[in-house]
Amino acid sequence: MDKPVRAGDAPILKTMEPGEYYWCACGKSANQPFCDGSHKGTSISPMPIKIASKQDIFWCNCKQSKNKPFCDGSHK
Repeated sequence: MDKPVRAGDAPILKTMEPGEYYWCACGKSANQPFCDGSHKGTSISPMPIKIASKQDIFWCNCKQSKNKPFCDGSHK
């Protein structure tokens, strides 16, 4: 099984509009925290997330959170 690479050492804060997004779970995307297809050829798939209302989100960037795709402080 493939393991994700650490994309960063801090969460990514973004103000998100309602919609569907795909969180990068592999850590290889050049468009963090979102998928750009870089996972192809691995066993890792992006995580679909539906946002119902406009809100600020701290996205996990270390790929180690127990509350994926949201940061839980695991990067510390």
